Amino acid sequence: MLNTYFRVIVGFMVLLSVVLTVYVNPNWMWFTVFIGVNLIQSAFTKWCLLETILVKLGVKKEGKSCSSC
Repeated sequence: MLNTYFRVIVGFMVLLSVVLTVYVNPNWMWFTVFIGVNLIQSAFTKWCLLETILVKLGVKKEGKSCSSC
């Protein structure tokens, strides 16, 4: 379940940042960059802030974490 929540939240944040970039201000593209850097960082460190937050909120792990996808 954790992996599903992670993918939905990250996908929503990327789409939101693109919409904000197009309709509000081009500087919102930095939000997209931030998301990408965090995904790359989690691949190397095996630690994901969003995963930590979701676990604290009570979402159950189902085997694989977002940093090992």
